[in-house]
Amino acid sequence: MSGIKLNSPFNPAELEKLQAGDRVLISGVIYAARDAAHKRLVEALNQGKPLPFDLKGQTVYYMGPSPAKPGEVIGSAGPTTSSRMDRYTPELLDAGLLAIIGKGNRSAEVSRAIVGKKAVYFISIGGAGALLSQRIKESRMVAYPELGAEAILALKVEDFPAIVAIDSQGNNAFTLGQSIYRTAKEA
Repeated sequence: MSGIKLNSPFNPAELEKLQAGDRVLISGVIYAARDAAHKRLVEALNQGKPLPFDLKGQTVYYMGPSPAKPGEVIGSAGPTTSSRMDRYTPELLDAGLLAIIGKGNRSAEVSRAIVGKKAVYFISIGGAGALLSQRIKESRMVAYPELGAEAILALKVEDFPAIVAIDSQGNNAFTLGQSIYRTAKEA
C-alpha cells in the first residue's frame, strides 16, 4: 500500500502541501465521533464548557463501529456519511480541529470553513470497515460512554488509508473527478 505518510495530530504545514486526490497513510491518534457526540461538543462550546479533549491539530473520524470480537481491538470500523455532521463542522474547525475523515462530499459552507482554517477533509472507503479495523491498534473511551456506538473514542492507528477529498486550498476531489471524466468522455 502506498501513500504519503502523515502523523496525527498533524503539522499544519504538512497538511497545506496536500492536494485533492492524494493518497495518504495516517499514523498516530485520531478521534472517532459521530452525530450525537458532535451535538454535545458544539453544545459544550456554545456554553463555554471544557471539551473532553483538546481539538487543536486533531483529526475526527466519522466512524460507524461494531462491537469487537474477543481478542480484537475493535470491530468493523468503516466511515459513515459526513454530510450529517455538516452543521457542526465549522464550529469544530473554529475550535482547532484540523482534519476530518468520513465518506461523501461536504456542503459549500464546510468547504469554505476548511479553506478558512487550512484544514483537510479526507475520505476513506465505505464498505471496507473490516479491513480498516486492522489499522486500528488501540481503542480507548474518551467521553460520552452513554452514547454507545456514538461515544468518542481515541484510536491509535498505523498507516490508516485515506484520500484527500478537500484540500486546504478548496480543491475538491469529487469535482475534479467529474471534470476528468467529462473531458475523457468528450475526447
